Amino acid sequence: MPKRKAAIAVGGVAALGAAALLLPNAMASQDKDATAAAGTAKTLKATDASTLSAQIQKQLGTAFAGSYYENGKQQLVVNVARGDQNAMARAQQAGATVREVDNSTTELKAAARTLKTKATIPGTAWAVDPRTNKVVVSADSTVTGAKWDRLESTVAGLGPDMATLRKSSGTFKTFVSGGDAIFSQVEGGNVRCSLGFNVTASDGSPAFLTAGHCGVAAKEWSDSQTGQPIATVDQATFPGEGDFSLVKYDDPATQAPSEVNAGNGQTVPIAQAVEATVGSTVFRMGSTTGLHNGQVTGLDATVNFQSETDPNGVDTVTGLIQTNVCAEPGDSGGSLFTQDGGAVGLTSGGSGDCTSGGETFFQPVTTALAATGATLGDGGQAGAGDQGAGAQAGAGDEAGAGDQAGAGDEAGAGAGDQAGAGEQVGGDELGGSADPSAAAGDPAAGDQAAGDQGAAQNGTGQHHKSRHHSGGN
Repeated sequence: MPKRKAAIAVGGVAALGAAALLLPNAMASQDKDATAAAGTAKTLKATDASTLSAQIQKQLGTAFAGSYYENGKQQLVVNVARGDQNAMARAQQAGATVREVDNSTTELKAAARTLKTKATIPGTAWAVDPRTNKVVVSADSTVTGAKWDRLESTVAGLGPDMATLRKSSGTFKTFVSGGDAIFSQVEGGNVRCSLGFNVTASDGSPAFLTAGHCGVAAKEWSDSQTGQPIATVDQATFPGEGDFSLVKYDDPATQAPSEVNAGNGQTVPIAQAVEATVGSTVFRMGSTTGLHNGQVTGLDATVNFQSETDPNGVDTVTGLIQTNVCAEPGDSGGSLFTQDGGAVGLTSGGSGDCTSGGETFFQPVTTALAATGATLGDGGQAGAGDQGAGAQAGAGDEAGAGDQAGAGDEAGAGAGDQAGAGEQVGGDELGGSADPSAAAGDPAAGDQAAGDQGAAQNGTGQHHKSRHHSGGN
């Protein structure tokens, strides 16, 4: 396929607003202790709030105790360790709403280290929630008996003001996922994952990012279930410090623009990666469940997945973004992005489903770019810290939502419009199978992706051609 164009299909411009109405609205902050000097708190877009947070963190050093975005007020709230009036004043002068908190970042990180040492149990996860100024520890349905007692005792030992423990529905597992589906033939059948974002590798060759557990599972990837491989894994990280892969197109003449296929011949440029901010609204596109949105709920999350190769082992992944966005098998590796076109993350794993709700963890794109040396957009970005505030291409236009991959011209598949009238890829709901991969031959999983078929529309189980090539086909 010489000089083919490859583009992620994460929806259409016109439908993002409709999807935002269909899907859960962003929750306003419930914190009533936030205070700010009159007239100093800036009104910011979420991406600008992320940039401001990074700047304030550098200024405050150890006094900085996290931050989050208030969607309703469009303001950044910065936590400052109690008693540091100078730090509070500087954060206010920078344009943030400021509140004093008891737990410093140092103390919260120490609590996370204790959890890692004493409670690395399959089916658990933890992340710092700046809104509560605590470490929130989650346990899925597999954590019972002695494992639950061990976890509960460890959390209690941290103190009620330092950590909280809650149950999560389903089981934590990796997904196989995304905008355009990609396939690989491995022993025992096909594995299905999804393309995240097209990038340029450090040697100048065209490539794309997807989940690391996909890159570990298979070396060669095709854009159709029975097609020849078109790309080969160059780097893969999973488990450990991330869940990302860099996959290079085999044909160096492949045109892989950094853009979102918006359907109807429209594309939206993705010019930069942006850091996630707790409280900000994000959108996820998946070839199984289509477009869904929600909020970032935690950063630097640690997730302990049950090992795929060792029944008694655990695959621990750190540095992830935690959200309340749903996902299901067939959604791994796919794109997490902002309304104005910033690339945020790659789908890793989680629990629940898109009928009853769930939580999903994502690999930050900025970290993946920095680790692989790849660049997004026109090559002006190799990782965290290089973003310009609110300067994304496509700003003002909704970023690639709506006409989902394989969803035809539907205006943003709403909650419940999953493929095949709720038939989960691989025949299992998320957490219902030990195999995170969607079996390509199972109901709703054998649909051709990346140029063939994608998410079903209106729950009928009938699929349209996905527009894999830039500009549609």
